Parts: sequence; structure tokens; C-alpha cells
Amino acid sequence: MTVLDWLLDSGPAIRWQALRDLADAPEDVVAAERARVATEGWGARLLAQREPDGQWAGGAYFPAAWRPSEGSGQPWTSTLPALVLLKDLGLEPESAAARETVALVRENCRWEHAGQRFFDGEVEPCINGRTLALGAYFGEDVDGTAQRLLDDQLDDGGWNCWTEHGSTRSSFHSTINVLEGLLAHERATGGTPQTAAARRRGEEYLLERSLFRRKATGEVVSPAYLTFAFPPRWHYDVLRALDYFREAGAAPDERAAEAVELVRGKQQPDGTWLLENTHPGTVHFALEDGDGRPSRWNTLRALRVLRWYEGSPR
Repeated sequence: MTVLDWLLDSGPAIRWQALRDLADAPEDVVAAERARVATEGWGARLLAQREPDGQWAGGAYFPAAWRPSEGSGQPWTSTLPALVLLKDLGLEPESAAARETVALVRENCRWEHAGQRFFDGEVEPCINGRTLALGAYFGEDVDGTAQRLLDDQLDDGGWNCWTEHGSTRSSFHSTINVLEGLLAHERATGGTPQTAAARRRGEEYLLERSLFRRKATGEVVSPAYLTFAFPPRWHYDVLRALDYFREAGAAPDERAAEAVELVRGKQQPDGTWLLENTHPGTVHFALEDGDGRPSRWNTLRALRVLRWYEGSPR
């Protein structure tokens, strides 16, 4: 069995992306497979966990009944991580399940921060970046959230969730969340010169640091950036960053070459990549077999990153 066969021997969320990104399948074949996300596999399981009011676990960022002292890690069972995962799985925005869910979230879900409406976002850029991506993906008006993120951009080109507490230095974590949101908003609306410029500055923040090094010293910022997780949640890693640049469609930048070699070097003898850094916290269900085991998600993303990097003129 080839690695592509192994990826295709999976649920529709993996299959449609492997068909599109690795097999160059016809658009109608990809679309037919993608349509199954709402009714089969992980997508259907996650939708089944949704409550009648459209929320998951009764909350926007945290489950309604959760307390910080409970267990280790952040719970990933509330509405924000559920919707982000559905987007990553490829739930069709125009599907009946998506339209119903988004309408209910718009009506009923409020942020714990100060009761803001879900698609209006709240104050932290790492949350607002994901909210912007969700709103753009599902066809909601999130122009106000985009503007807030423009206002929150720091002088070094990135973002930090601690800006409201006085931070003036950007965070890789916050920056990748915002970049993904700005890209989704640009794709959905055409964007503006201001959002395009902000996104370019954010990309430069990462590229000036080779996607994982300190600008001043060249040291690795965090060993965790070199390990690959799925779902990434709010966390940054090199594979997530490279997949963003692939999705953005620009020609590969030579400053990403070292990060690409890191990805290439992690391929196993059987052609797969491992799950390396599952972020702790309660989940509705596991997507894969655990850290240290072959990961279809990381393999899919690594293969399409390498295909993009090797196949694009530089």
C-alpha cells in the first residue's frame, strides 16, 4: 500500500483533501467526497455532539461547567474549537448542517470575556484570528473583527494575546492564528489594501525568524515549534506555518528552506510522518492513535507542503 493509498483508506475529511492536494482528482470527485464530511466520520461525530442551541459544551471558549482547577490542559470541547475543527475537516459552508449550526451560534453563543456575540470576537488576537477565519469560512460578517486585528498589530509585524496587558513583542502563536484569519477573510471578501499589508507584515515577522528562530540570536524559540500536532488548537509549529504559506499561494521564500528541511527530515522509512505533540485537554474523541504513531493528518499536510515547495518556482 502506498502512502497515498493509506491516506485514501480513511474518512472523508482526509480523503477529499488527499484527492485535491496530492492526487489531482477532478473537482467533481473532490466535491462528492467533501460532501460526506457532514454525514460520515469525524465531521458527523462532532456535529452529533452539538447541543440544540448550536453550542458545544455550553460555552464559546470554555465549557460552561468547567473550572480551571479541573484536570490538566485546556478543554477542547467548547464551540470555538469544535467549529475550527469542522472547518479543518472541510465541512461545506453551504451544507444544511453548517447553515443551521452557524445561525444558532450567531443567535446564542456569547464570549465569556464580556458577553460579546460570537462572530464579533472578543479582545485576544489569538481568539479573534480563529473567529475571523470561521466567520469568513462560514459566510458571516466579520469585518469588525478584521479591523480590530489591524489595530492590534504590533510594531514588529506580529500579534500577541497579551497586548491588552502591555506586551509589545509578538508571539508566534498569536501571529499564525491571525494570519490564517486574515487570509480566510481576504479569500472570502477580496480584502482591503490595509488587510493585505497587515498580512504581509505578519508573514515577514515569521520569515525573518526562519519560522522558528529568534531574530536577535538565531536560537530556536521553543522546541515545541519543531514538533507537529493536529489539531494545532492555538499553538504554533513549523508544519502549521508552512501549510499556511502553501495555502496563501505565494512562491516559496528561501527563508523557509530550513523549516522545509526539518519537515523533510521527519519523514519515516515507510513514508509517513508521526503525531508528535498532542496538546493536553479534554476532547470529544481522538482523531488518531496518539503521539509516536503514524499520523494521517501530519502526513497529508507534510506531503502537500513539500509538493508546493518543490513544485513552485523560486
